[in-house]
Amino acid sequence: METQKINVAAILVVALTGIIVTVLAASLLMAYQRVPNYGYVKSVGVGVYWDQACTENVTSIDWGILEPGSNRTQVIWIKNTGNTQVVLNMTTGNWTTPEAENYISLTWNREGQILNANQSISATLTLSVSTTITETDIVEFSFDMIITGTEQES
Repeated sequence: METQKINVAAILVVALTGIIVTVLAASLLMAYQRVPNYGYVKSVGVGVYWDQACTENVTSIDWGILEPGSNRTQVIWIKNTGNTQVVLNMTTGNWTTPEAENYISLTWNREGQILNANQSISATLTLSVSTTITETDIVEFSFDMIITGTEQES
């Protein structure tokens, strides 16, 4: 019985030693090669400016006093500040008088326009006031104009 315990212990010691030697040998025999990686991250962005040089950011537009049934235009510049081609889109939101959106509309001449990286173009905004606004209590308004550049699918 004593001999069997010694034999089992000896077998475990030999097996454990074999495992350790195998792991050490494998780590010494392992070869590796470092492979550098690089690439470019696409960035999508548009800037809105007052000037053709695209240096003066548009932070707000004062449309002044508008008559029912009138239109007013404003020229701005849009620049693709990203490094990939984009498609332009404009929406409005955050109306202080939500009902005003039914009587006042903002459009532009660049909807769906493709703009290459770093390219800039002029855009004409047109604010239109419906004649039926007189049937409401709306006397002032404000809203956000949101210009989006969505990556152009290749």
